[in-house]
Amino acid sequence: MGQRLIDNINSPADLKKLSVKQLTQVCSELRGMLIDELSRNPGHFASSLGTIELTVALHYVYNLPADKILWDVGHQAYAHKILTGRRDLFNTNRKFGGLKPFPSPEESPFDAFTAGHASNSISAGLGMSVAADALQGEKQDRIVSVIGDGAMSGGLAFEGLNNVSSCHSNMLIILNDNNMSISRSVGGMRTYLTHLQTSKQYNSLRYTGAKILKALGLLTEEKRKRLIRFNNKIKMRLLRQQNIFEGMDIRYFGIVDGHDVQNLVRVLTNIRDMKGPKLLHVRTVKGKGYEPAEKEAAIWHAPGLFDTATGKRIINSSDNQPPLYQDVFGNALAELMRMNSRIVGVTPAMPLGCSMNIAMKEFPDRCYDVGIAEGHAVTFSAGMASEGLVPFCNIYSSFLQRAYDNIIHDVAISKHNVVFCIDRAGLVGEDGPTHHGAFDLAFLRPIPNIIVSSPYNEQELRNLMYTAQLPDQGPFVIRYPRGRGLESDYLKPFMPITIGTGRVIKDGADLVILSLGPIGNIARIAIEEWESCNEGKSIALYDMRFLKPIDKKLLDAAGTGFKHIITIENGSMIGGLGSAVTEYMNLNGYSAQVHVMGLPDQFVEHGAMPLLLKKCKLDKNAVISLINKILKS
Repeated sequence: MGQRLIDNINSPADLKKLSVKQLTQVCSELRGMLIDELSRNPGHFASSLGTIELTVALHYVYNLPADKILWDVGHQAYAHKILTGRRDLFNTNRKFGGLKPFPSPEESPFDAFTAGHASNSISAGLGMSVAADALQGEKQDRIVSVIGDGAMSGGLAFEGLNNVSSCHSNMLIILNDNNMSISRSVGGMRTYLTHLQTSKQYNSLRYTGAKILKALGLLTEEKRKRLIRFNNKIKMRLLRQQNIFEGMDIRYFGIVDGHDVQNLVRVLTNIRDMKGPKLLHVRTVKGKGYEPAEKEAAIWHAPGLFDTATGKRIINSSDNQPPLYQDVFGNALAELMRMNSRIVGVTPAMPLGCSMNIAMKEFPDRCYDVGIAEGHAVTFSAGMASEGLVPFCNIYSSFLQRAYDNIIHDVAISKHNVVFCIDRAGLVGEDGPTHHGAFDLAFLRPIPNIIVSSPYNEQELRNLMYTAQLPDQGPFVIRYPRGRGLESDYLKPFMPITIGTGRVIKDGADLVILSLGPIGNIARIAIEEWESCNEGKSIALYDMRFLKPIDKKLLDAAGTGFKHIITIENGSMIGGLGSAVTEYMNLNGYSAQVHVMGLPDQFVEHGAMPLLLKKCKLDKNAVISLINKILKS
């Protein structure tokens, strides 16, 4: 087999040396490389396969990094990384010290903007485009925002579109439509109009005519908008459909086959220098070129290890292993829904990721996937709660950040009984800083009327969920981590928990550790190991269970009984359990010294969980080391 074309592509400049016809081979080689690499080093699979032709065309037509491509939801950007000098490092993707899981300007000048969460590309791209216009003469950047993977359902995307329509920027928005249907193809007329709209001759004539009319004073800005709207109405009549983008004075082109790289190059070349905001609607297939991924795109979004020949995913057997916390949630929700007809489920586009699909299968009319729209998910839940339903709103911790005002304004003020089940709380591993659930404890604790809890183990998660749906509880937060728990035998009957109470896991005399959530199990293991090497010494462990309201009796016991208190939490050490305990000790005149263990005041990089826990000094050895430092000083 001869050398691959992609082996000589170290930047988009190298790609431009090829003929347009050779780009088809480049796409094939990229697809083969991604399938091979991701089968061994897992990552976001189906989305990146679906954007290969679009990525190649964009890098061929535009002049990166002077021109800017913003990738909305970085799931789509693996081919972009390979074409921009990171081919030989791609085997380090998502590994500690290796390539970042999503586009990052810290990693490469070709990554124009941070992309991890959804729906920010239009707003950020518009800002860049306005800056380029303001700095005309210094900069002549072209701005392209690629939005897809459902990100158009996010509220920020619509806010950006609304502003785009009034800013007269020259940016291009590419809608990578791999699942939703914004407008339908109608065959020959659609193809004809797409070719007409994107032809250089047509647009040159259109631009020249507008320029002449403007010079003669016959075309004011208002008349120009009316003309665009009139043109859009004609197209709407011919196509028998309405287009939301053209209704916002954004020129619309499409639908274009997102897997015809040569035609994509032609279309992008023709519209590249057009004035005014433009949207190119590209239809792609998620998982394109790998049949198992095309058939089951949701499962192959991030499939883990798999055999490339058979398409069989390599899944470690879960026999006799503790369950995933998300599955404990999913099964418990279904159980509770059988018991309480008022319970409903809400998720923003993550039914599989959070295991709400378990309840959805049994109660399809009582579970709602609202799309990538966390703010809406919260306020939607508040509306249902105001009428007597009990919504279990399940959102990843880092995604909940985007709904902060909704939590305060629409839930907490009115004390609506919305149960927030916060998945992926704390460190999440290979997805890195955009996805670590570091801040929920700190940003939720100051909010009045809200209960904030975290279970020590799987049974505690079930009991907290049961407690949360009891009458008159108000806003109730339950946070739990990614991954497995510690108990295989956890399916015991539901038991209510008294709000604001923790529990003594272990008594001791020399020092006390206050923990919140499953990380308390690391503290327990550390205590057992330390005591085995220090005969006659003992350390107490209190599972606080609630951050708010916090158990004052346990805090009083810690303050009166010990000179030193260690707090440990899988969240920011600023504003969470450590801060709450320190405040309580100071306000109540206790002299006990509080030693806080938590995530540091910095963004934690990506990597395997054991490595990240060690780096953040939250593993067993870090606990033992701190105990030794305190008691042997």
